[in-house]
This record gives sequence, C-alpha cells and structure tokens, in this order.
Amino acid sequence: MIKAIVFDVDDTLYDLSGPFKEAFHELYPLEELDLEGAFLASRRYSDSVYAKSLSGEMSMEDMYVYRFQNAFHDYGKNMDAQEALHFQEIYEKHQHMIHMTEAMQEFLKELSDKMVLGIITNGPSGHQWDKIRALEATRWIPKDHVFISGEYGVAKPERRIFELVQEKLKLQPQEFCYVGDSYENDIEGAKGAGWNAIWYNHRNHRPKGSAEPDYMVRSEKELLELLSQVASGK
Repeated sequence: MIKAIVFDVDDTLYDLSGPFKEAFHELYPLEELDLEGAFLASRRYSDSVYAKSLSGEMSMEDMYVYRFQNAFHDYGKNMDAQEALHFQEIYEKHQHMIHMTEAMQEFLKELSDKMVLGIITNGPSGHQWDKIRALEATRWIPKDHVFISGEYGVAKPERRIFELVQEKLKLQPQEFCYVGDSYENDIEGAKGAGWNAIWYNHRNHRPKGSAEPDYMVRSEKELLELLSQVASGK
C-alpha cells in the first residue's frame, strides 16, 4: 500500500519552461527562436554535467555557461560566457515568480490530509529553496520532508538519495510513489531504489533506458486523477 507520495520540483510542480521563455523575451525582445526546443536542450545539457557540478569537478557557473551556450547554439544563437551568466541571472529572477496551478494547489491541500508528502529535487540548496518558497510548497509538504541534492552531496538518479528519504520517513521502498518529469533522473532513479514511479511525461519524451514506470501520464489532469486513485488505495 502506498503511504507516501514524493514529488520532483522542476517541471513537475510547476512549468519550468515559463521562466526560461520569459527571461529570453526580456533580454531579446526582438528575436525569434524555438524556445521550447532551446529549453529542452538546456535541460539535457544540464543533466549531462550535473554530477560534475555536484562533486565540485565543475563549478555551478561553468555548468550554467555550458548548458546555455550549447542549448542556444543548437538553435542558431551564439552566446559568450558573460551573456550566458546574465541569462542565468534573469532566469533565476523569473523563477522567483513561479506558481503552481490552482488545481495542483487544491489537490496538494486535499492530499496532505491523506498521505505523507515529500520532495526530492536536484540543484543547489539556496536556489531550490527559493523555488519551493515561491511555490509555497511547505503549506502542504513539511520542510523536513524536502530533500535537495545540494544539501546531501548526492543526486537523482543515485539510489542513496531515495534511501535517505526512506530512513527519514521510516517507510519501506514499496510504500513510496515518486512523481517526476525526467525519465533518467526520476523514473530510473525511483525504480532503481525499488519505489513505485509515475512518469509525468507532459513533454512527450522517449525513454532512454530499461526502467518501466508504473504509470505514465501526459497532462496535469491525468496526473491528479491518477494520484487520487493512488491515495484511495486503488
């Protein structure tokens, strides 16, 4: 029986592409670009070197430069290091104005009365806490149920970060259900730890491994309907 539902943050509790697109329009109001494609490319480049930034092999600034230079270059826009860091600065500003949909807020309020709720998210501690505060997620998810990779020196998809949550919440792997948008980090990570997993595949990604999510949904409506069934034990 599922006793705890644990969420990813970026592109799961809110639409991560919104701040990215708003930052681009602020900096380059007269330019046109495939921003959805550039956004997805930036996520891929970020994921490919995140472990290096976490271990200290690559600084966070170098990671920001790497992901934005490469992502925008893929779509025909060249960006030097200073410009990439400026884009990150504006991107972060817009991330401080993020919000959940009303449907997600209402659902978490209802779900918090029935289930143990938590968060596992990759990223620097301060940056991720800024997002969590902007989302007001701790209205429903206790602060000590929030696990940020930058605070523990271990990141999804590594098994250890899921084990830390198990130890904290004193539950068995099969009693957890993880919800996330990233196949590599969220689904492979959760299934590798023996958890149940829901792939919130609202960007229609293709899986790149052998892990099988227990369910896949493609819209917030589908996700909330499924989680309602999970919470009711169906």
